[in-house]
Amino acid sequence: MSDPAAVIRRLVAVFSADVEGYSRLMGADEVGTLKGLTERRAILDRLIGEYRGRIANTAGDSVLAEFGSAVEAVQCAVDAQTALAEANAGLATDRRINFRIGVHIGDVMVRAGDLFGDGVNIAARLQSIANPGAVCISEATYDQVRKVLPMTFADLGVQQVKNIQEPVRVYQVGAPSESREAAPARVAEIESPPPLPDKPSIAVLPFQNMSGDPQQEYFADGVVEDITTALSRFKSLFVIARNSSFSYKGKSPDIRQVGRDLGVRYVLEGSVRRAGSRLRITGQLIDTSTGAHLWADRFDGALEDVFELQDKVTEKVVTALAPRLEQAEIDRSKHKAAGNLSAYDCYLRSLPHLQYPSKQSLEEAMPLLRHAVELDPEFAAAYGLIAQCYAHRRGWGHVPDADEKAEVAHLARIVLRTGEDDAAALGSTSWAVAYILRDLSHAQSLVDRALAMNPNLAHAWRTSGWINLWSGNPAVAVEHLTRAMRHDPLHGCHDSSMRNGMAHALFFLDKYDEAMAWAESVLRENPNGHATLRIFAASAGVAKMTGTACEMGARLRAIDPEFRVSRLASYLGPYQKPEFVEKYAQGLRLAGLPE
Repeated sequence: MSDPAAVIRRLVAVFSADVEGYSRLMGADEVGTLKGLTERRAILDRLIGEYRGRIANTAGDSVLAEFGSAVEAVQCAVDAQTALAEANAGLATDRRINFRIGVHIGDVMVRAGDLFGDGVNIAARLQSIANPGAVCISEATYDQVRKVLPMTFADLGVQQVKNIQEPVRVYQVGAPSESREAAPARVAEIESPPPLPDKPSIAVLPFQNMSGDPQQEYFADGVVEDITTALSRFKSLFVIARNSSFSYKGKSPDIRQVGRDLGVRYVLEGSVRRAGSRLRITGQLIDTSTGAHLWADRFDGALEDVFELQDKVTEKVVTALAPRLEQAEIDRSKHKAAGNLSAYDCYLRSLPHLQYPSKQSLEEAMPLLRHAVELDPEFAAAYGLIAQCYAHRRGWGHVPDADEKAEVAHLARIVLRTGEDDAAALGSTSWAVAYILRDLSHAQSLVDRALAMNPNLAHAWRTSGWINLWSGNPAVAVEHLTRAMRHDPLHGCHDSSMRNGMAHALFFLDKYDEAMAWAESVLRENPNGHATLRIFAASAGVAKMTGTACEMGARLRAIDPEFRVSRLASYLGPYQKPEFVEKYAQGLRLAGLPE
């Protein structure tokens, strides 16, 4: 008969899970929390069993398990977070039961079925580092799984964890691949995989160009752009922005991982074949939680019927996702973006130049857009992008003259006439009206109309964030910029305009550490960002971090030797509160910048 007090040692993958804010949840609703916890424990217990794990220690709101395989432990953890997010869907934020999970490979002691030792302690500390709904693993675990599992990993750097003598390098599972370089723990939250929304959610992945002609790549991309836009008009759907979806272009990703990365339940993928005057579009809708194909279909027609074919694909997707949607809403999705295909071609060719705009890319995009409106004078979306190009030029230091301001005002009037029901056109124009014309009230009304028509439009949420910042509402700015990044989770978290907006808004909310964290995330990719260095220097200055402030100030002077605090207003947007500009200026003075 075995001795129950006997201790044995073995090397295992330790899985540690714990409920975030358990005491708060119990204090708010003891009965409901216990019921919800029981349901979620059933999910965890089932998945741990399916991946051949063994539950060892439990303590109400926490679970400790061992696995013979690091791969199975991490896969179990990721699948558990996906299933738990689904269980939370539809609940109010303060009623959700979120788990943190940590996984570590280590030597443990086993006594009477329970686990003890440093291996257990490290897994528990990794769990405490993880954000709610996320999974953190140790470097030892990462080495075992990184080449096996089709996941991405964000390096959160070396962490000193409580009661463990040696520091531990920590990785977060499922973060965007672009974030693999070391990132401070304070910005880990913006790189966490997003939870599933509480309504049907979808991403349209880049369609494969089957034409055999690389020059037709833009046409396949344009079909996806229009299907995404059409789906976005349905307020009952949560649609991921084109920029994030196109992060998978040229790749063959695991659809379940796409669902986890983007926080969506469904993915639409397909192909486009353009041969002469004929066009074929194929599409298939996939449930990311199971990998099951919900439907697949093929649509053939003449090239001039491209919009009708796109509408058919869109209608099929909507019917599969939300069968109770009114037919009237399906009809509304059948809006033709342009009546002239040649104009449409020009519009499509301009889009890649505007995804990461530069002085050179604007010089290539604007002639295409101008030719589009020459061919189709009613093309509202093209007018909106022309106006946006003027705003981009100002962002790089070009001060518009009277003629250019008059041109932007003229473009805004055309968009209001031709695109009163075109959310993308209104959203693009609102940015130029705010930044070039400095008319915040008009700009806000334009972007509000855009978001009322299309609440999934990421760039409109971003614009609304900046407009609210300039209007003196930094808390609303944070909320709207957060919405923008949620609708564009892969590109948005690497969009310098969104992140700079967050840094500025948090600075005016006196959250200097958070402001610097956002600025730091931009500088890792663009060390010479003028606006980023300014807000970093000002935040550090007001926070009395003199060394950091002076370092940022020196970097700013290195790229712009003529910079003076007295010229700050010429660099900024149309701030409506003089006290905001003065606070900004004072921070720069504290950073050692000359008056």
